[in-house]
Amino acid sequence: MGEFVHYRSMDDLNRTIQGYVGLLPREVDLVVGIPRSGLLAANLISLALNLPLADLDGYLEGRILSSGKTRRKESFDWPAHAFKCVLIVDDSTRTGAAMREARSKIAAAGLLDRCLFVTVYGPEKDVVELDIVMERVPEPRVFQWNIMNHVILERCCFDIDGVLCLDPTADENDDGSKYAAFLSSARPLFLPGRRVAHLVTSRLERYRPETEAWLAANEISYGKLWMLNAPTAEERRRLNAHGAFKAEVYRHVDAQLFVESEDRQAVEIARLSGKPVLSIETQSLVLPETHLNHSERMRRRAIRLREQSSSERRGWRRSLKRAIRRLLGDNIANKLRRTRWRAKVSS
Repeated sequence: MGEFVHYRSMDDLNRTIQGYVGLLPREVDLVVGIPRSGLLAANLISLALNLPLADLDGYLEGRILSSGKTRRKESFDWPAHAFKCVLIVDDSTRTGAAMREARSKIAAAGLLDRCLFVTVYGPEKDVVELDIVMERVPEPRVFQWNIMNHVILERCCFDIDGVLCLDPTADENDDGSKYAAFLSSARPLFLPGRRVAHLVTSRLERYRPETEAWLAANEISYGKLWMLNAPTAEERRRLNAHGAFKAEVYRHVDAQLFVESEDRQAVEIARLSGKPVLSIETQSLVLPETHLNHSERMRRRAIRLREQSSSERRGWRRSLKRAIRRLLGDNIANKLRRTRWRAKVSS
């Protein structure tokens, strides 16, 4: 089966950034994002610090992004090359290839000496191209904003309703003509950009033609479609077979992750299969060893987030100190660096 996946949601991304921005060098006066997802992280940092924002190509061409009419200050109208301490941001780094490319472009423009290179989520091992890593996340890892194009899809099980398309309304879910109409015209939700190994749905087997037609119309590539073999929706509800059916399939296929729309079912699937499940409802990973019901899991999650906010700040301070030591070498170099930044800011 392989290692369990490490998952970070957009809420996690924002919380990591908000907990770390106060530790960034005070001299930073511009935030630059590496397209595409690096701009997501850079935007959150720039908003938190009320600093101008640019994309990498724009920065190299002397442009910053427009800032709107509120919370403005003089620097929001500066040309990009007027900034003295620039934060180059990516959302995540694995091998450092994107950062190496960014550094190369910036060096060619003669701007390298004013830039610090930052990633929100980095690997466990140091990457020489990085000055600051906000959090180290082991492999395999996947993020809310990249999962639909991640290679892990080739070893995933996906629910359909609530993941690939919106759930039917109570009125549409009549197991009759309204439901048939829903199946043919369901509104797409999260569409994968690559092949998904298994689609596992508690839709009834008799609706396979309509389901396959919708999948084809929305250009969703998949390996196998698993559907529940019950005569009616009423019988399915009587058997309460939703989670048990999905868990049985998941347990017997070579899949690393199940993506489920409902948190309650995610808990049941993880418990019965002994494998991790991503809950779309809460954007969190349900691990099989927890064996908690939905309510207890939500209560403990709230406690864990409060504790994580406190402990991660202490860890980030240590991470930042290590990054500075690695970047500058010793205390003397550190003092020289502070003097150099102050001189640049005052000039």
